[in-house]
Amino acid sequence: MMNKEVIHTTDAPQAIGTYSQAIRAGDLVFLSGQLGIDPSQGHLLEGFEAQAHQVFRNLRAITLAAGGNLSDIVRLGVFLTDLSNFARFNEIMSEYFTEPYPARAAVQVSALPKGGVVEAEAVMFLPSE
Repeated sequence: MMNKEVIHTTDAPQAIGTYSQAIRAGDLVFLSGQLGIDPSQGHLLEGFEAQAHQVFRNLRAITLAAGGNLSDIVRLGVFLTDLSNFARFNEIMSEYFTEPYPARAAVQVSALPKGGVVEAEAVMFLPSE
């Protein structure tokens, strides 16, 4: 049986439901979807750009808590409430990732929790030492 390790940090928003910030299973770490919530204040930031940057800061905080970094992410799932923000999302993402970029899917959804406009989840490859 594979062990599951819960990854948790106060540098990312606390779970607002029945889930963990991340779960490590073997060499993979599964990061739950992150909204543009400022963990120090607990509130959703205003506007697409502010939320998108905060999404990546939250993902980074969780990768660091797991012992890795954003460069260890191999897959990213992105949810946008308006695909007209897709090009700007790519520009913002390029500030946090370098080649080789993670595999990614980006879809438009009708709504996100707390009225967010962007959310991203990730899978990180982190080999055991």
